[in-house]
Amino acid sequence: MSRARMTDSPAYEAAQPILSVLIPFLRDDPAALLVRLDAEASALGGAVELVVLDDGTGDTALTAALTRQLREAGLPVRLITLTANEGRAQGRNWLATAARGRTWLFLDSDMRPDRPDFLKAWVALVQKHDPAVAFGGFSLLQAPTDAQFAVHRALATRSECLPVEVRRLNPEKYVYTSNLLVRRDVFESEAFDPGFTGWGWEDVEWAMRVSRAHPVQHVDIPATHMGLDTVESLIRKYEQSAGNFARVIARHPDIIATYPSYRAARYIRRLPGRGMLRGLARTWAQRDGLPVASRAFALRLYRAALYAEAV
Repeated sequence: MSRARMTDSPAYEAAQPILSVLIPFLRDDPAALLVRLDAEASALGGAVELVVLDDGTGDTALTAALTRQLREAGLPVRLITLTANEGRAQGRNWLATAARGRTWLFLDSDMRPDRPDFLKAWVALVQKHDPAVAFGGFSLLQAPTDAQFAVHRALATRSECLPVEVRRLNPEKYVYTSNLLVRRDVFESEAFDPGFTGWGWEDVEWAMRVSRAHPVQHVDIPATHMGLDTVESLIRKYEQSAGNFARVIARHPDIIATYPSYRAARYIRRLPGRGMLRGLARTWAQRDGLPVASRAFALRLYRAALYAEAV
């Protein structure tokens, strides 16, 4: 485990938070998110703290800027700066060890709340219902509309930015650690698996485990995912995620068998020319002049063809 430096805001030491907001980042600057959250400080009375983890960025200028920002923060904030990257799963476990609240909200640094009372709404939910796990939802309301992100926007709209009524139909499936509330005792019994490497599936696999013992609730407290990717970036992420997909299959064959991505991979596995299909789907997705919907379909097909090697 790498060395860690702790930097606290003036309000941190005296606060007695009931909710800890856990924000990991790597190279991304979380300053804009911190400003948005800090706007609620006066309405919260120390009930919410922020724990921010720099997972080995190694940018001294960014660290200095965040340190200056913390001096002016109204919210209780602790900044943890790691000397080396430890990965998504272990990073979130780091955050958990620093949290003082009984309930935690995992929030990625590229998220932006969609309502001015975002933290207040989460605190109200905790005080009224004390949920074991609750997901607030994704949107793209504030996300960039550049053409280079159009395919990712189409994919996210179809599979991630779903209304609460749809998410409740498959509670464990629509769980992402970018706007996720978890009670301390639940996380202590089921932490994120550090065996997941690269990108993808560690949050869904965690939710599969948790859902066997606790209800997974879905609520309407959304935040925008600002970090849309280009097609090339998505391709790289999908290529990293195949091994993680195989890990999920091994651990939860009963649940993953109901997922369309698994069924598509199983079908492609039986095709004699699946390698050619994978190449064609990738090429189609990369063609800028083609309709966005067809490129999004090709990218889903490419992912299924990658996963075919894992089923």
